[in-house]
Amino acid sequence: MLTEMPVAKLSLNELSRRIGLAKSNVLRYFESREAVLLELLQAQMQDWVTDLEHSTEPDAGTPRKRGDRLAEIVAASMARRPVLCDLLAAHAAVLEHNISTEVAIQYKHAMRRSVQALTRLVERQLPELDTGDADLLVETILLVAMGAWPWSRPSEAMRAAYAADPELAAMGLDFTEVLRRTVATTISGLLARQQNPISDTTPTR
Repeated sequence: MLTEMPVAKLSLNELSRRIGLAKSNVLRYFESREAVLLELLQAQMQDWVTDLEHSTEPDAGTPRKRGDRLAEIVAASMARRPVLCDLLAAHAAVLEHNISTEVAIQYKHAMRRSVQALTRLVERQLPELDTGDADLLVETILLVAMGAWPWSRPSEAMRAAYAADPELAAMGLDFTEVLRRTVATTISGLLARQQNPISDTTPTR
């Protein structure tokens, strides 16, 4: 269903109809539409992490080249997963509501495991970064993807506006390029901070 419609339009009634069960029977297994989608998000995240692990191997290039390559792989792999991107873009504002504390805890633990796996992958590719910086990079990847995805999917009216006015066309976002460029720039900045740490002490005069 999510290959046909955005998260916002997916209803529990339509889901029940498609699987041939009464809505009450669906609710025996999932407490809400949001709980169903959170379960799907967990599965999508796990599949994405596995895909990245199979797509990346330690490289002998310079840290900058390895960072650029990692940025390319991450951006391309995420762009191939529109359902994951749509769920990530909606999860804070939509999917984390209308759920119980029990479902929230289960979901957050699953997401935490996926984030930790991504952090380990970053550390293998860029051993120059410490765990804190690897965590920061993963956080940046996810936050940029959440923000850039809906902007890269403009409405019909906005697409028409971009087509009609060349000056506005530059405001359209290419999701893959935005994510690649932001991740590569963040890696470069983190590497530079590792190489040139700023002292916490203020020099005396």
